[in-house]
Amino acid sequence: MTILVTGGAGFIGSNFLPYFMEKYENYKIVNIDSLTYAGNISNLKEISGNNRYTLIKGDITNRELISFLFSEYDIRGVIHFAAESHVDNSIKTPEIFVKTNVLGSFTLVDIAKNYWMDAPHKYKVGYENCRFHHISTDEVYGTLGETGLFSEKTPYAPNSPYSATKASSDMIIRSYYHTYGLNVVTTNCSNNYGPKQHDEKLIPTIIRKALKLESIPIYGAGDNVRDWLYVMDHCKGIDLVFHKGTIGENYNIGGNNERKNIYIASKICEILDGVAPEYKANKINSYKDLICFVQDRPGHDKRYAIDSNKIKEELHWVPDEHFESGIMKTVQWYLEKKTDQWLNN
Repeated sequence: MTILVTGGAGFIGSNFLPYFMEKYENYKIVNIDSLTYAGNISNLKEISGNNRYTLIKGDITNRELISFLFSEYDIRGVIHFAAESHVDNSIKTPEIFVKTNVLGSFTLVDIAKNYWMDAPHKYKVGYENCRFHHISTDEVYGTLGETGLFSEKTPYAPNSPYSATKASSDMIIRSYYHTYGLNVVTTNCSNNYGPKQHDEKLIPTIIRKALKLESIPIYGAGDNVRDWLYVMDHCKGIDLVFHKGTIGENYNIGGNNERKNIYIASKICEILDGVAPEYKANKINSYKDLICFVQDRPGHDKRYAIDSNKIKEELHWVPDEHFESGIMKTVQWYLEKKTDQWLNN
């Protein structure tokens, strides 16, 4: 069976694919990725020579290309990671986010429906078990106060162009289940962290800036709260939902690790003080001395927190990492894989 994975060279996709292909030897994977700045082929070196893996450089909004892939490879499942995802970039250039996240998701799900189904609620013979899995975010729910959690029943209230486009794509996927009976599932995750994340994201930025002895910028007072999910725990949750999730349902996946941004920065600096003291030498006492506060981002949501009870109770998903264990693994990975690149640029 061949599965189409979109955006597999990105952060989450490039962690998911090696895990998924090692676990399931009966799957062939076609990975379509536009390989923009956020996609990195080197992230997939573990599977680059695997004869069950094919990489296609292409745009998910290209209807002709997507239709060709479905027919050429007889696609029987879709796991849809591809998205523009950086909130700051969505504020500067929202049109790109609308194109990729909304039009791209529509193109994929519409072609899947046409390829797998003869008519609404009627699958072609042999295609009855084909599934479309849409990967989304907790940011579609908006923001929380000091208490409460996002559940699958929380109304959508996106506050940034990024989250608005993800909310739009969620609704498009939902409509294809209710209107056509297409076998879809959606997962909404909290903030991922771990190996292979793009340098622009918060945790890699803190590590990179610290090692280069540059100011570590933290928005506002650093008191915005996120629920942090180790990327491999997320990958295992995606695996469970793709194979066992109930058709038409949404599943929230969160790490139950609420942390303020200032805590994240301080914790990483503490770890670096212990494991990488040589880069600060005698220039500073602690990497914490580099932390500074900058003007807050427009529309910056105050707090996200996920209620993951549904996936835990229905599919028995349990995260393996708590934040302190996951962040140690993450820092060690960046020190090993990225230090030379960062310091030489």
